Amino acid sequence: MLDISEIFGPTIQGEGKRVGRASIFIRFARCNLSCTGFGVEYVNQAGEKKQGCDTYYAVDPCFKQQWRKITPLQIIEEVALLSSEISYPIDIVITGGEPLLFWKRTEFQQLLKHFTAARHTITIETNASLDLQFTEPYQHEIVFSMSVKLANSAESEQKRINIPTIKSVLENTVNSYLKFVVDKITADQSLIEIQQITAQLPTVDVYLMPKGDTVASLNENDQAVIDLCVKHNYIYSDRTHIRVWNDERGV
Repeated sequence: MLDISEIFGPTIQGEGKRVGRASIFIRFARCNLSCTGFGVEYVNQAGEKKQGCDTYYAVDPCFKQQWRKITPLQIIEEVALLSSEISYPIDIVITGGEPLLFWKRTEFQQLLKHFTAARHTITIETNASLDLQFTEPYQHEIVFSMSVKLANSAESEQKRINIPTIKSVLENTVNSYLKFVVDKITADQSLIEIQQITAQLPTVDVYLMPKGDTVASLNENDQAVIDLCVKHNYIYSDRTHIRVWNDERGV
C-alpha cells in the first residue's frame, strides 16, 4: 500500500523543464523535510498555527486522516479514469511530500514500470536528499526534477544536501535537472549556495523559481530571481499554476 495525498488532473505542469505540458499529478504523502523557512502559514488538524511548504497537507502528519493507503492498481485505475478522454500518453508527475521515501518499495516501482511501459513521460519531483540506486532499465527513462533545498528552507545543510544522490540521478538519466526556490531577501546567499552545489556536479540545467504560494508572494520575489537568471545564465521557472489558480488545490 502507498500513502497518497491526492491524485488530480488533467491539468498542466506549472514549473520546471516540462512546464505547460498536460499532466496528471500523483501526490504522495509524507516528507523527510519540513521547510518551515518557506513561511506558508496554515492551521493543522489540531488547530495549531504552523509554517511550512506550500504542500503542507502532504507533509504534516496531522493531515494523515486525509491521506489514503491504496494499491498501485488503484492508482493506475484512477489515472486511467482521469485521462479517459486523452488520446495520447499524458505526462505523469509523481510529487509530494517526498515520493522517494517510497523508492525502495515494490509497489512504487510497479507504478513506474507500468507508466513507463505505457509510454508516459514520468517526472518525479524530489528534494533529492535521500539515497537512491538505479537497478532497473525503466528507471533511467524518468525525469527527476530535483528541487534541492537551500538555507532559506530553514533545514540543516546535512539534511537537505545529498551530492552523491544528485550525481547518481544525473549520471543515470538524460533529462533530469535542478530547481531552486529563491527569494529576494536571501538571493545573494542563495546564489553562493547554488554555485557551491553545482561546482560539484556534471553539467546540468539549473532552474530558479521564485518563492511563494500566492500570486502576491510570487510578485514580491520574481524580479530578483529573473535578475539572477539573466546575470548567471540560469533558467527562470515561473509557477504557472499559482499565476492561474492562486493557492487553489487540485488543479
